[in-house]
Amino acid sequence: MNIRDLIKIGFSNLWQTKLRSILTILGVVIGIGALSSMISFGTGIQKNITDAFKNNDLFTSMNVTAAKIGMDDIQHPDPGRIRDAMKEKKAPLNDSTLELIRNVEGVAIAHPEIILPCKLVMGEKNTSTRAQALPAAMGKYKPYKDLMAGTFLLSDTGRQMVLSWETMRRLGYVCIDDKQNKLSKKDSSENRILVNADTMIGKKLFLVAATIDVKKVMKNPFAMMNGAGEEAFSEDSTVFTLTGILKRSGPFGSGDIKGGAVIPAKTASEIPTLGFSSIWDILSPGKDENQYSSIYVRVGDIQEMGRIRKEIEDMDMHVFSISDQLEEIKRGFLIMDSILGAIGVVALLIAALGIINTMVMSILERTREIGIMKAIGGSDREIKTIFFVEAGSIGLIGAIFGLLLGWLFTRVATLVINNYIVPDDEVAVDLFYFPIWLILGAIAFSILISLAAGLYPAARAARIDPVKALRHD
Repeated sequence: MNIRDLIKIGFSNLWQTKLRSILTILGVVIGIGALSSMISFGTGIQKNITDAFKNNDLFTSMNVTAAKIGMDDIQHPDPGRIRDAMKEKKAPLNDSTLELIRNVEGVAIAHPEIILPCKLVMGEKNTSTRAQALPAAMGKYKPYKDLMAGTFLLSDTGRQMVLSWETMRRLGYVCIDDKQNKLSKKDSSENRILVNADTMIGKKLFLVAATIDVKKVMKNPFAMMNGAGEEAFSEDSTVFTLTGILKRSGPFGSGDIKGGAVIPAKTASEIPTLGFSSIWDILSPGKDENQYSSIYVRVGDIQEMGRIRKEIEDMDMHVFSISDQLEEIKRGFLIMDSILGAIGVVALLIAALGIINTMVMSILERTREIGIMKAIGGSDREIKTIFFVEAGSIGLIGAIFGLLLGWLFTRVATLVINNYIVPDDEVAVDLFYFPIWLILGAIAFSILISLAAGLYPAARAARIDPVKALRHD
């Protein structure tokens, strides 16, 4: 018999016991459905997070600080220890240091990280946010190179501003995009207006920044608690023109982590501010006005991250990068996928026991048939092949319908999550992802488990004595 005949006999035997075969296949379907849906959940979470990082080019950027300060230093009550920690700064972050970093081969752009706490006022609406000072050159990189409307900063000077979609919404304007083309119940209750983003370009708005006299506060810090330190604060208002609107962030996007507004770098230096961006700026003894808390560095090629990081660290500076945590992040996802996959594997192993039972029962019912095949010249190998074909067919059919079941389950779960868990004014989420490797891997794994389950029945069938089999009723 050739392989085609063996396959035909295998499928024919399954068809003769339809009910038993269907029940056995159903066990495989449930196992593969559970396995694929569980792994697709972990894969979907990983994809959402890594895509959010890639969309913001976080894997090609790093932050440079003068010294690494731990939480123990912040919590320690001894002021002397704090001063000692600050003295560890061997290379202050100033204009000279910034120029050295910019001259490192492979560095595409480097600029001081300046974030201004502020209030934005547009018409009768206002919102509190943070304004991030960026050079116009950042317009060549994600997420600034592909705006929802308008253009990025045209120069490092002037009164231009780019707002995020989320900030526009807090100001009372919901910009229409492919994710939202109508007002949600929450937007309607808060009197927000649905607008085309292009119509907002050119609008005037005010940036209100607070200033503080640090000396007055440090002289009597407890006066602030008693409401007697108001004279230390003042406000300064600067008018800006809206030149661009960033696209809406996804459910795993950065959103307004750094700031809901972007203004030119040199313009930011002219705006009166609180004078500090962290507690270390206050505690730093003799901190120069030209010193920065941190410097943002973007490299041209992710492959150059390691070398550039080392060169900057050789300048006695501390470097933090999301790419450094990439392997740890992947390891965490691998552990999560393994735990989720184990649940599906248990269900599949239970299905394998069903396959063994079905095949053994088939042998008992077809003992005389096996004896006839051996009597007319069928070899042990051919008998085994027939049962392997039956077992593999169960695995293949179960895998195909199992993947379909898993996919249907994930669609229902996504629908429930978006309709009953995620607020109607938030972006819909899809926590499941079926990559091609998961589909092919599930099919291969199902067939492998089924073939393994068919080993004993196939070996048992091959050992049948044809003489005894022919006498079997």
